[in-house]
Formats: sequence, C-alpha cells, structure tokens
Amino acid sequence: MQQKWLKTTEVEVASNKLSFYIETIEVNQLSPLAFFAAGERKYKGKRFFWQNREKTLAIVGLGQAIILENRRIDRFDDIEFKWKELTKNIVMEEQEPQPILFGGFTFDPENVEPGEWDGFPSSYFTVATFQLTKQHEKTYVSIHLITDRQDSSALFDQLREERDQLIHAAQVKELKTYEKPEIRTIDERNKDNYFQAVQSVTNLIRNHKADKVVIARSLELEFKGQPSSPQVIYQILNEQPESYLFALERDNLLFFGATPERLVKVENQYAYSACVAGSIKRGKTAEEDKKLGEQLLNDSKNLKEHQYVVDMIASTFKKHCEHYKVPKRPKLLKIRDIQHLYTPVEGKLFDHATILQLVKHLHPTPALGGVPRNKALEMIREFEKMNRGLYAGPVGWMDADGNGEFVVAIRSAALIDDKAYLYAGGGIVADSNPMTEYDETLVKFRPMLRALGGQIQ
Repeated sequence: MQQKWLKTTEVEVASNKLSFYIETIEVNQLSPLAFFAAGERKYKGKRFFWQNREKTLAIVGLGQAIILENRRIDRFDDIEFKWKELTKNIVMEEQEPQPILFGGFTFDPENVEPGEWDGFPSSYFTVATFQLTKQHEKTYVSIHLITDRQDSSALFDQLREERDQLIHAAQVKELKTYEKPEIRTIDERNKDNYFQAVQSVTNLIRNHKADKVVIARSLELEFKGQPSSPQVIYQILNEQPESYLFALERDNLLFFGATPERLVKVENQYAYSACVAGSIKRGKTAEEDKKLGEQLLNDSKNLKEHQYVVDMIASTFKKHCEHYKVPKRPKLLKIRDIQHLYTPVEGKLFDHATILQLVKHLHPTPALGGVPRNKALEMIREFEKMNRGLYAGPVGWMDADGNGEFVVAIRSAALIDDKAYLYAGGGIVADSNPMTEYDETLVKFRPMLRALGGQIQ
C-alpha cells in the first residue's frame, strides 16, 4: 500500500460547520466483494456495492460518514442541494477517485401500503466512511470523515488503522466462496389479486382511461437460516455479470439486484440513457433464440410499449440537452434469462442541467410506471396492493463534479433477516392477457430466485 494524497476541506451544511476530511491510498490485489465482506461484523446494515454493466467500475462503501435522507415532495432537489453544499469546496485532482454519494429513491413516496418497506424514507443516500473504488484496473481506498469537531486528528488516526485492518482482512479472505441459501418456503403473495389487477387495468385501458400501466407483484421466500449480504452479492456476481449489480443496506434490510436498465449516466456534461421495454424469453438453442428475438422486433404490442419509453426519454433529453440523438429502430439487449427491445439515447447537457434533475424528470419511465404518468401511478396505487419501496426506483451514485449513474432497480429483491421479497412486473395495454402477463413475471423473477437458491417450477 502506498499513500497517495490527503485533502481537507471545510463546508457548512444546514447551519452546522462541518469539516470533510478525505484521504486516499492505492492498493494492490483487492477484491471489491472481499472488501465488502470485511465489513460484515462492524458495518452490517451500513454498506453498499456497485458494479457497472461494462465491469469498468466497482464501488464499495463501508460505514456512513453522513446520511442524507428525506420524506419530502421535493426529494430530488433536497438531496441535490445538500450534496452540493457538502462538496462545494472540495478540490480534487483529475485522476483521484472522488467521494461518492450512493443510494436511491423509492418508486412512489405516496404509496402507503404496509409491508417490508415500513419506515423506509423516500430518499436514502450515504457517503461511506471507507470507500473502495476500482476503475481502469486500479484500486483505491478512501477514508471520509465528516465532522463538526475542531480537532479530529486522533479520530482520523483510528480510521487509518481500521482501514489497514479492513484491507488486510479482505486480502486474506480473497478466495472465499459462498453456497446458495436454502429456501424453506415460497409464497406468491396476493396472486389472485394480481390477476384481478391486470384484468381491471386492462378494462380501464380499453375504456381509454390510460394507454399503458405497469402492474407488479412479489414473491416471499423464507430461508432455513439467515443469508448474508456477501453471500447474496456473490451469487449475483457469478450469475448476472452482464447486468448492473447493486446492493444497499439500511439497518436489517438489504436491497439488491442485477438490472439491465440504465436510467441515466452523466459524464463530463454528456448524458446517456437507455430505453428498455418489451421483452421475450431466451431460446434453448441459438436458432430458437434468434427466432424469438426476431419475433420481439416485429411484435406490435412490444414495439408500442417500447415507443412510449423512447418518446418520453427523448422528450426529457430535448428539455435538458443542447443536442441529442435517438436511433430510429430498437435493437436487442440479450441477458441470461431474457431479451429486451433496447434503444440508447445520448446528448450534450445544457450547463445548468444535472444528473438529479434528469433522474427527477425521467422517473418513472413508461417502462415502470405507464402512460400518462400520473394516471398510471394512481392506478398502480389502487390496484397493485403492495409497496414497491426501492423496486423500480432510481438507484445509483454521483460525485462532486456532477458525474454519476443511476439504474432502474428491477430484477431486484429485499432481504430482511430470514426472508426475501422478490419483485417483477409488466406493462399492461389494451390487448393484455392476465395469464401471459403472469408468465412474463415468472421469467423476470428467475435471476433473483435462482441467485437465492430457488427455481421456477
């Protein structure tokens, strides 16, 4: 290990004078998952994990230097303001990994259905005390201390010592593997209600009350023991390497997933989004897979669903970008269990545009909410009979320069003690069939179910 730099900055947040101390070192041979697991005893409930789809960036957080959360109507603006206040005086060299604010926004803060998300705020973000950043084959570990103490040198020395112990533990445990959890029971929660919801929403769409509404459902798994967060992340790393992988702990809840869908990425004032809507299963052979893909590319229901998303994302980019481009036709995005219609969108942002303003205007896309947006949300609240929590919400990160990436948290699950709650949904339109929609959710449950030791019968 070699110390690279130490930066100190003072900021003022909410009338409290806070100092933000940062120290970063470069380390060799350090697995992000092993570093995450090294925090199991002391930092369980206070960790996060991220790996992008290209596998060019992994971020792990242990401990919480600060938590930014709210239950406000202006939740996106509030988080953005607090983060800007906290970081406005930070000066970093170009090559240095910056402090990362990581977290997510719940799908619908107005949903009041009781369940596993009781007590969870509508926005939940954290800056880690210890942050691992692995990028371009280099790995760094940063200490972040945010404090109102006048003299914190002794505390910072303690954090240095603890950082070295965490790195040592991670390097020693580098090769650890994890078995899959053992499932005791699987409960298809509110299954009858799901069929009724799809039928009711289809009838309303036929009567021109909306164009499209996404209806989701959930499975409850009970395990023969309590799976650990590293155990679960290990499985999704192995099984879904072509997706975005994320995990966020808050107390005894772990929310994790492997999503194919980027909501928005911002890098050097360029924004990138992905329209992902319309899906079909993978084939058992290459020939069958190609045939199913061509069927999807020519299916009017799926193409219509996809176009709703393209139109809405393009409209958002038009408002926030100097110029942008959208391909005329979708292509296929193939991942292990499913293939989707996929259209990438990119643009050069106006100077005043920010990643959280894009997140605010893009969420929820028609792929997860519906068309028109507000009517679809009303119908989801009325018929879905569950609280999605962070499922289908924006989860991701941003740095002090305004760069970052948020995904749509689908193919995801919440783990609480010895139970897990899996979520999947589909877009309902005028010609939807409840049984077909049900079958589509089974395909979408498969990645998380298999990672947790189960399978679709």
